[in-house]
Amino acid sequence: MEFDIFFSISQTPDHNGYTPTESEMFANYFAQLEAADRLGFGVAWIAQAHLSTETQQQNTNPVVPHWKGEVGLCTDFCQLAMESFRRTNRIDVGSAVVSILAGGGPIALAERVANTVQFLSFIDEKRKLHVGFSAGRFEFMAKPYGVIPRNEIEKASWPALRGQIFMEASEIFLRLLRGDTVKSGDIRETHLTRENFRSDEDWQKVKDAAGVESDSYRIERRYEFEEISIVPKNWPRNRLELVAGTHDPKAQEFVNNFLPVKVFNLSITSPEVIDSTHERMTKIFHPDGGKWMRRDMPRTTFVFLNAESGLSPEEQSKAAKEEARLALGEYWKALEGTLDPSKVERAANNALIGNPQEVADQVKERFHPDDRLMCWFDFFNHDNERVIRNMEAWYREVVPLLE
Repeated sequence: MEFDIFFSISQTPDHNGYTPTESEMFANYFAQLEAADRLGFGVAWIAQAHLSTETQQQNTNPVVPHWKGEVGLCTDFCQLAMESFRRTNRIDVGSAVVSILAGGGPIALAERVANTVQFLSFIDEKRKLHVGFSAGRFEFMAKPYGVIPRNEIEKASWPALRGQIFMEASEIFLRLLRGDTVKSGDIRETHLTRENFRSDEDWQKVKDAAGVESDSYRIERRYEFEEISIVPKNWPRNRLELVAGTHDPKAQEFVNNFLPVKVFNLSITSPEVIDSTHERMTKIFHPDGGKWMRRDMPRTTFVFLNAESGLSPEEQSKAAKEEARLALGEYWKALEGTLDPSKVERAANNALIGNPQEVADQVKERFHPDDRLMCWFDFFNHDNERVIRNMEAWYREVVPLLE
C-alpha cells in the first residue's frame, strides 16, 4: 500500500470560528509539505480554485451561497507546484484538480503544464508533475471565461452540455500536450441525444427549445481556432502524469484515446463503483501507460487520527470521533447552510477515525493492499502543529500496523 497526501489550502473558519490569514495558510501548507516530504508521502495533491467564493455570493444565483471564507487559495497550481518542488527533495506534486474550462481554457493550460514540466527538469532529475484535470466543481469559476449557455438550446441542455464541453476541451488539452498541431475543425463535434440526459423530461426541454423534432442536435464548438501547437515542443513528457477528475465512464474512455489518463475517486465513492472503475480502466487505459494497476486510482480519504500523548487509547478514540463530527459538520454547513446529521454520518462512515489501532483496522477493512491512499489530514483543521503530529503518527504508529 502506498500513501499520498491531499492539501486543500481552504481558508474557512474551523469549528471555533478561527480563520487564518492568507499568509498563515501558505505558511502552514509549506510546513506540512516539508513534513510530508520528510516522512515519505508519494505525491502532494493540491486543490486548485479560481476567484473568490465570498465575492460570488453577490451574484444573482450564487453557486455556494453559504460558504464562509475561501474554498481554496491555490489559484495558480503551476506556480505553486514549482515552489513546492524547490522546497522539497523527494515528493511529487499534483493538482486535485485544475479546471481546464477556467484560467484561460485548455490551450493556455496545456502550454503552462508543458513549461512547468520543462522547468522541473532543470532543477530535478526524477520527480514528476501530476496534473488532475476536470470541468471544475463550482460553475462560478468558469463562467467569466465564457463557459455559459449561448442560446436557448444550450440553456435547456445545461448542465449536461457542460460535460460535453469538458470532452471538447480535454481533446484540445491532451492533443496539444501530445505534441500535435491541431485546429478546431479536427476536434470532436457535440451532438446531443437522449442518452446525454437523465430523464425524458430533461430531453424534452431541449426539443422544445430547438423547436424542431429530432433525435440529435448539433452544438457549435466552444473553441474556434486555426492550426496551433504549443511551445515548448521538446520537453520531457515522461515526467508528466495525467489524471481525469470525472466519474463519467464515457469521458474516462474518451480521454484515453489520446494519452494515458488515470482517474480520481471521491472520498464517498462506493466500493462497487471503485471495483467497476478498475475493471473498466483495465480495458480502456491507453497502452502507452502500461498495464493498469490499482495504484493508478488514488483513494481519497479523510483522516481523523488521534495519537496524542497523555491520552489512553479509549480517550484518543473518543476525541477523534468528536474532532471528525465537528469538522464534517462545519463542512456541510458551509456547503448548504444547514447541518444535516445524516450527511455528516455518511461522510464519517467513509473517513478513517480513531486511535492508531482503530485507523489501521479501518484501512485493512476498506482498502485493497495494492491501493494508494490520498490522505486528507488538514480537513477544516488549522492547527498546523497538530496536523503535522497526525502525519507523523500515521507513519510512526499506523503504517507499521499495516505491514
